[in-house]
Amino acid sequence: MREIIIDVHHIESTAIPGIKAKPIIDILVVVSDIGEVDSYNCCMAELGYVAMGEYGIQRRRFFIKGGNKEIERHINFRDYLINHPNEAKEYSQLKEKLAEKYTYDIDSYVRGKNKFINKIDEKAKAWKENQTK
Repeated sequence: MREIIIDVHHIESTAIPGIKAKPIIDILVVVSDIGEVDSYNCCMAELGYVAMGEYGIQRRRFFIKGGNKEIERHINFRDYLINHPNEAKEYSQLKEKLAEKYTYDIDSYVRGKNKFINKIDEKAKAWKENQTK
């Protein structure tokens, strides 16, 4: 598989310094031939990953041991918060409050972050577009 790997990114909260995070590391691997990735499903299964196919996003292959979502959104979210420490701190504080409130209720914890995440996703997308102009 090494031959088709272009880049590897550490994404999500564990990639952003100072942010509270679940003990899950999300890794995004960019490849030159997405179709060839399917031929590695057995190897990935041997490592404990479940191949989920495109999982709602065309030209993506999704493997889970923990979780992952959309490529650019995750990278933009990470990069935006790294470059906007006040909002990163606000996110960290929100996560800490939610973790205390919903210690044994992961669904409520995730729902509690959604509004903030959606707000940052919009800002991150606009910020990224301005960076590439």
